Amino acid sequence: MLTTRYVTGAPNWVDLGTPDIDGAASFYGALFGWQFQPGGPETGGYGLFQLDGRTVAGGMQTTADQGPPSWTVYFQAPDADATAKTAEHKHGSVLVQPMDVLDRGRMAILADQAGVHFGIWQPAATKGLDVVQEQGSLCWLELYVPDLPAAAGFYNALFGWETSALTFAGGSYTTVHPQGTEPDAMFGGIVPLEDDPTKASAGAWLPYFEVPDTDAVVAAAQERGGTVRLPATDLEDVGRIAELADPYGARFAVIKSAPPQA
Repeated sequence: MLTTRYVTGAPNWVDLGTPDIDGAASFYGALFGWQFQPGGPETGGYGLFQLDGRTVAGGMQTTADQGPPSWTVYFQAPDADATAKTAEHKHGSVLVQPMDVLDRGRMAILADQAGVHFGIWQPAATKGLDVVQEQGSLCWLELYVPDLPAAAGFYNALFGWETSALTFAGGSYTTVHPQGTEPDAMFGGIVPLEDDPTKASAGAWLPYFEVPDTDAVVAAAQERGGTVRLPATDLEDVGRIAELADPYGARFAVIKSAPPQA
């Protein structure tokens, strides 16, 4: 499970790029109770989504030449420059070169060998998100890719991720966890693009946020101009999930997790 005890390769940040940060703040505030705290001039317009004073995500207004509206997931790297070089050596690419963010840390935006973008964060003053796994916060990740073994190999080379297979009636689900941890430290899964129930045409990282009522959040999203990509669906022993897009097209998912098994 996700925790704020961040280690190498663990997700430690998530942020939103959107053409309308005020509209997005209103949308996610209605869904999750977030408040948006804009940064000062030194942040270039980057701000923080907070829940009861604790940071759950970042966000900023972006332009079309910066890419389509989307959520970006970041993973902890002990050396952002070395990780970026490894990504290039393993047939990935560097979309934004490593750079310092004030005294907060050092970041870069990369793409894996299938072109799926993600971020890396080398922490300094900011270690990562203040809260995960609670209501209204990041709780799971899924990577949709055309070639699962190739993706697993790429991220293993980058972060040392280890994989496990969860079997269920009719198939299996590949989970990932940081190097040197037990499988119960899993924070996400890798899904072949051909198995994506939304039939997306391109791979992506999909963040999940924990909610108290999946159906209520789906209804609230629709009322505020969002799109339902996957209707609310029950997964046995997992929870009730739905995949959505905000009014500007950024994809995300929500889940009301099933109670832990004894």
